[in-house]
Amino acid sequence: MIIGNDFEIGFLLVIFALLGLILIGALLDTLHLQRLHPRFIGATIGVLVGCALIEAVPMFT
Repeated sequence: MIIGNDFEIGFLLVIFALLGLILIGALLDTLHLQRLHPRFIGATIGVLVGCALIEAVPMFT
């Protein structure tokens, strides 16, 4: 996929935030770690993974 403008970067970050919110948030909630705000942590990790992938993928192509 070729990322050509800022809208696509923002869209990818939102998608990764939602994936992190669902997957990592559900994992932390299952482990009964509610004091750590699992949804916020999941969204943060999702955005960080998204940023890392957006920056790393052009190096492989």
